[in-house]
Amino acid sequence: MQKILHGFLSIAEALTAIAGKKYMLVCDSSFQHLPIKDFFDNQAIPHVVFNQFSSNPLYEDVCKGIALFNAENCDTLIAVGGGSAIDVAKCIKLYCRMDHSRNYLEQECANSGVPLIAVPTTAGTGSESTKYAVIYYKNKKQSITHESIVPECAILEPDLLKSLPLYQKKCTMLDALCQGIESLWSINSTDESMIFSKIAIDMIINHWHGYIEGNNEDDAKYIMMAANYAGRAINITQTTAPHAMSYKLTSMYGLPHGHAVALCLPEVWLYMMEHPEKCIDSRGQDHLEFIFEWLGQIMQCDSAYKALMMFRSLMFSLDMPQPQSKNRKDELNVLTESVNPVRLKNNPVKLDDKAIHYIYDKILL
Repeated sequence: MQKILHGFLSIAEALTAIAGKKYMLVCDSSFQHLPIKDFFDNQAIPHVVFNQFSSNPLYEDVCKGIALFNAENCDTLIAVGGGSAIDVAKCIKLYCRMDHSRNYLEQECANSGVPLIAVPTTAGTGSESTKYAVIYYKNKKQSITHESIVPECAILEPDLLKSLPLYQKKCTMLDALCQGIESLWSINSTDESMIFSKIAIDMIINHWHGYIEGNNEDDAKYIMMAANYAGRAINITQTTAPHAMSYKLTSMYGLPHGHAVALCLPEVWLYMMEHPEKCIDSRGQDHLEFIFEWLGQIMQCDSAYKALMMFRSLMFSLDMPQPQSKNRKDELNVLTESVNPVRLKNNPVKLDDKAIHYIYDKILL
């Protein structure tokens, strides 16, 4: 079971428990400006740094990391950064013991046994507690899923959020909120995942303002914890339609992931409330309507519809604009055709092409 620890000193505790002799530090460009850098500089355990990867990591980047990991005889991985750094470290862990003469993506995955410690520097994806990673191979997104890549230990330290640009804080926080909401209504939800979702949503609703304004350090702590709980919820349920519909918005309009997902979520939510008869959750329409009402209560509203309006109000308060369409008809067609139906299978309400087109039309209004 994964350990969730808090504070810089927990890294030394985790390293001692693992008893590694040499570790690879996988970090992004922000690492040089983080207060955690001095901690690693003063560590007695030898390490090598790997930071040769892009914000959307390539398969080739992972190969470079694996080559360095093995050449330096490392036995442990520590990822410090956002989702990209953690995803790269996860893939290095998964592939480092495979046949290096063959494409890793074509080989059967197994637990390499290499310990991984994740130290997130953003509060968004909760990647430090999930079995998922994303890399790109020949310009195509590769979704990597394997139970063994959940880091053995996640270190949560809110001080690492202080240097985030304001817009990035907004986008990553919205991603966490959307993950919590989507997990709650997913057809794969369980009693455990719903508890994680409730905690994540509740923490964000109560602490988003102070976190964005930067007035109280406790707010950053709660938002970081909320993102982790949302990640743990998604690790059980996977995401639903808002995530599936967000990816093309990101590539077409240059919107960060969290911004794009947050534009999709209220429109999908409204459509589902208006069409409960299209419910495909095996627990039935009554269960879905209960979840919507419960979601309203978690968001401190007396109805699901008012909670939806609250989400829209949050987007307005955060100044998160909709994309500007230049050729609306053509763009709507491209967007509709882009959605992978496999990614919609977890959504509790069936969405056909007509529904997807309708929802995108609302997003672009």
